[in-house]
Amino acid sequence: MSLMLIAPLLLAQSSIFGGPVSQLPPEIIQKKEDEANKRALQTAERPSAPAQVGCTQAVDSDPAGAARFAREALAKAVGAERVRAGLCLGLALSATEQWDEAQAAFIDARNSAAEDDKATRARLGDMAANAALAQGKPEAALSILGPAAADAQAAQDQTLVAAVAIDRARAQVAQKQDLLASQALAEARAADPANAQAWLLSATLSRRMNHLDIAAQQIAQAAQLAPQDPEVGLEAGVIAMLAGREEPARRSWQSVVALAPESAAATTARGYLAQLGPAAPAAAKETTP
Repeated sequence: MSLMLIAPLLLAQSSIFGGPVSQLPPEIIQKKEDEANKRALQTAERPSAPAQVGCTQAVDSDPAGAARFAREALAKAVGAERVRAGLCLGLALSATEQWDEAQAAFIDARNSAAEDDKATRARLGDMAANAALAQGKPEAALSILGPAAADAQAAQDQTLVAAVAIDRARAQVAQKQDLLASQALAEARAADPANAQAWLLSATLSRRMNHLDIAAQQIAQAAQLAPQDPEVGLEAGVIAMLAGREEPARRSWQSVVALAPESAAATTARGYLAQLGPAAPAAAKETTP
């Protein structure tokens, strides 16, 4: 495919992938927010956190009610009891996109955690940083992620180390610090080599930095770890297309549509496929008379 034919695809890609090169694809950002909520629920279920039965379950069905419940609990909570109540409040406020208040709630919960409970402090700090990122405040997020990274290392929880490093990379990308973000993602991959998200985001960033060979290797690893992830297939197609490999790109995007037809990734893939047009017919085999 000629450059003139590729150009419209790349133009569409620039808008679908969030405009400025320094931003991550919105579908990946959404996935990160979903993962942050999952980690939050895991924190809430830890035995060291005091029981606030029903709060986290209420967030999905009635976030405003969950917020009221949490505020009532906070009004009389002391010491470690503030951890669970603050977490609950932060989740409820996040569900209604009250990010500034959610950030403050997570910070209060983190500060209420025992000094030696490094894992809980790291998780809550990471959640506060995600709330800052949701407000478009990467500098504030980085200031929170510094202590969170130290706590994760002290907890010797490599999965948590990787999660914090990934969010640090997100904040650095938002500040156009791509080299620092690349280093943070390398830390994430080293800490948790089985983290498919670390490999996916690494591939996305490498591709944006025009390191297509590296991006291809990284997305291949992501595909091995998460073969059913539509975002992986979407990015694999973009990388293949930029490398001039139209048919592999087409197959990647077709697999996304087949795998998760109702997903945002499938919508994006359909747009790419529409711009490519139908595949060229296979050349007829010559026969010897």
